[in-house]
Amino acid sequence: MRLLLLLWILNAVALLVVTWLLPSVELAGFGSALAAALVLGLINTLVRPLLALLTLPLTILTLGMFYLVLNGLLFWLASALLPGFHVGGFFPALFGAILYGVIAWTLSALVLDQKG
Repeated sequence: MRLLLLLWILNAVALLVVTWLLPSVELAGFGSALAAALVLGLINTLVRPLLALLTLPLTILTLGMFYLVLNGLLFWLASALLPGFHVGGFFPALFGAILYGVIAWTLSALVLDQKG
């Protein structure tokens, strides 16, 4: 349970870093970052597997590049669902999703590696 809470906070921090790096991605505050991290986690757990399966032929045809588009669309969907989280269009959502994934992975690897 503690690990899940730690990962949730790390994902919220990753979102805050994305908003600092990309001016077209905006968050109202840390509470909005926590809510956005929760919604992104739920979308990635519940919606992404179904969409990945439905778009598998397109993903194969584009040699996996469509998966990045799918990540951007889901990032954009999360911003449409939350009032304190705003993404200024498709390309900011695409770059924001890529940055969010890299930053969240890096933070998780650093913290969890130190924690043992």
